[in-house]
Amino acid sequence: MTTLIVGLVLFLGLHSLSIVNEPLRNRLQASLGEAAFKGLFSLASLIGLVLIIWGYGAARLDPTVIYTPPGWLRHLAMLLLIPVFPLLLATYFPGKIKAKLGHPMLVAVKLWALAHLLTNGMLHDVLLFGSFLAWAVVDRISLKRRAQRPMATLPASKANDAVAVVGGLAVYVLTVFWAHQWLFGVAPV
Repeated sequence: MTTLIVGLVLFLGLHSLSIVNEPLRNRLQASLGEAAFKGLFSLASLIGLVLIIWGYGAARLDPTVIYTPPGWLRHLAMLLLIPVFPLLLATYFPGKIKAKLGHPMLVAVKLWALAHLLTNGMLHDVLLFGSFLAWAVVDRISLKRRAQRPMATLPASKANDAVAVVGGLAVYVLTVFWAHQWLFGVAPV
C-alpha cells in the first residue's frame, strides 16, 4: 500500500502544484526553462504513475474491504463511464463540448473516479479513485481563481465534437469488451 500512496502523492502532488502555488510553478519553469521543466515534470509524473500501477497491483493481492456495493451500482457505473472517453477527446478536439464544459478532462476524471468508487469498495480502490476524485474537484474549484494554461489542441472545428463523441464511444466499447480485461484483469461485463 505504501507504494500506491507514494505514487499518488508524487503524481497528484505534481499535478497540484498550480492549485497550491501557481507562482512557484511559474518560477520553477522560468529558472529551469520550459523544455527542462516539462521534461522533469513528465519524468516525475511517469515515475508516479508507475508507482501507482505497481502499488495498486500489489495492494489487490491483499485487499481490505471497506464496503460492499450492491450489484445494481455496476449498471449505474457503466452509464457514468459512457461520456468519459468522449470528454477526454473533447479536451484535445475543441468544439462546443469544450466550450460548454471548459474543462472536459476534469469532468471525465470525476466521472471515472466516481463510477469506480460506486463499484469497488476495497481500501486500495477507495484510496486510488477517491484521491483522483478529490484532486479533480479541488483542481476545478481552483480554476475559478487562476487562469488555465494553454494546452496543445487541434484547431477548433465543428467536426471536432463528432470526432470526440464517435472516437470516444469507440474507445469506450473497446475498453469495456476487451481492453479493461487485458490491462487490469477485470472484465466490466
